[in-house]
Amino acid sequence: MGMFSALDNVQGRTLYRLMSAACGSAFMLYGWDAGVLGGIQGTVEFNSAIGNIPSKGPFIIPIIASIYNLAAGVCSLLVSFYGMRIGRKGTILLGCLLICIGALLQASTYSIAQIIVGRIVTGAGIGNIAAAVPTYMAEMSLEAKERGPEVSYQLALLISGVALAYWVDLGFVQGLEQHPWLWRIPLALQSCFAIFAASLLFLLPDTPRWYYATGRMEQGDNVLARLHSLPVEHEQVQLVREEILSSLKEEDDEGSFNWWLLFWDNSELQFGRRLRTSFLINWAQQFLGINMLVYFSVTIFANLNYSPLLSGILAGVLNTVFAVASYPPIYYIERVGRRAMMIWSALGCGVCMLVYVIITTLPVSKQSKATNWTAVVFIILYEIVFAFGWLGTCWIYGPEIAPLKYRHVAGSLGAAGEWFSTWVMVFGGGTGIEAVGPKIFIWPLLCCFLAAAYVYFLCPETTGRTLEEIDVLFARSQDVRDRLEKGEVERRASHGSASGPMGRRASQVSATGMNKAHSSGIEKM
Repeated sequence: MGMFSALDNVQGRTLYRLMSAACGSAFMLYGWDAGVLGGIQGTVEFNSAIGNIPSKGPFIIPIIASIYNLAAGVCSLLVSFYGMRIGRKGTILLGCLLICIGALLQASTYSIAQIIVGRIVTGAGIGNIAAAVPTYMAEMSLEAKERGPEVSYQLALLISGVALAYWVDLGFVQGLEQHPWLWRIPLALQSCFAIFAASLLFLLPDTPRWYYATGRMEQGDNVLARLHSLPVEHEQVQLVREEILSSLKEEDDEGSFNWWLLFWDNSELQFGRRLRTSFLINWAQQFLGINMLVYFSVTIFANLNYSPLLSGILAGVLNTVFAVASYPPIYYIERVGRRAMMIWSALGCGVCMLVYVIITTLPVSKQSKATNWTAVVFIILYEIVFAFGWLGTCWIYGPEIAPLKYRHVAGSLGAAGEWFSTWVMVFGGGTGIEAVGPKIFIWPLLCCFLAAAYVYFLCPETTGRTLEEIDVLFARSQDVRDRLEKGEVERRASHGSASGPMGRRASQVSATGMNKAHSSGIEKM
């Protein structure tokens, strides 16, 4: 028991930060994987080592790059079948194991087949991580206002991983003439992040909500008390416990879930709509075109007639600026709100993409160094605007609106939406860049404006609500809303003397306030 009890006495903020560090490492690995191939896939040494890719046809590089996304999407869907059984923590640990295997296959490859298999295994690992990490951190939050900043922080680490991968690639690429095997090191480094995350997470508990949902009441009580640094009997802990169990009972009353609800939803709490939105919001994120820029940034800059070295440097700068821009949302997401961030960011990205397409499709006689640098500026500006509004928000939104018993399904569908759309954009975008050049970006340009409309009309605001309160937002009938609101007010009134943030929040909730939130742009579909 020694190893398993090493962190048993850790509680409160220290426990929460250890969980955040484990998930942060896993998400930085996610970013590293997304960017690591981009900096080495065009080198002579990489191509010759795995069998001279250009001679195999124009689709090989897009296939190698995008097969990872397809594998992640498929595995993300599979999480919906086993995620509740093995838990949020178990799903992340499985992902880390697969990534270590995939990293070994990629770093030791001498053939196209092996690099593809390595990418598939790594993608399967990332699919598990992407499906479980946002849910794990959202369910560990003590207050509603913590969810947005925490998941935004995880996504900021993800993009930091992308930028770090590009700079590490650039450094190793410079030594390839003397040591042709150096491109293998960045691929092998994937396992370092996975080993750190798994080693830490192995000693940490799963979420209290998962324990309660699977009938492990004593373990749920223990983790909830540890997170609050209070005895289980304390009214602050009991208030949260009652909220979770009440939400579970309400969901049980709805009956068992079936996949047909995703297409024809007649449930009182709109389970189908909520799970469908978890998929579509992440699908929409990728159709804004972000990963076309991340995966093919070196190629995009090379097509502006910059040298391979300068293209690599610009790709590193682009992704570093993207990483830096991903941190401010941590501090303002709870003030601005999910809807406003996504709507205005999508519109801003659309404008930036429009300018880029116009500049890069000018007649050759009108193109110059000035127009090229203007195109670079607007690519960078696009990624800043995207980071400000869409990067982390959709990853928060899906787990927030999901019913507790099916949050693993929401995480699975959200990650699958992200990865399948990334596969479409990376494969289609990669071949499109080669075939038609910058005109291919008309595709994500139109999607930016469509995404803004989708959020405006179909996505309710969740900012400031506990995970259990969100059921009220999706209740179809007034009777159900009244019952949920009455139960919420009664629970909080009975714990009105609770000290700390939970007690203060209890005194601020009323049926009137909840009705007002329900009527604010979130009418049922």
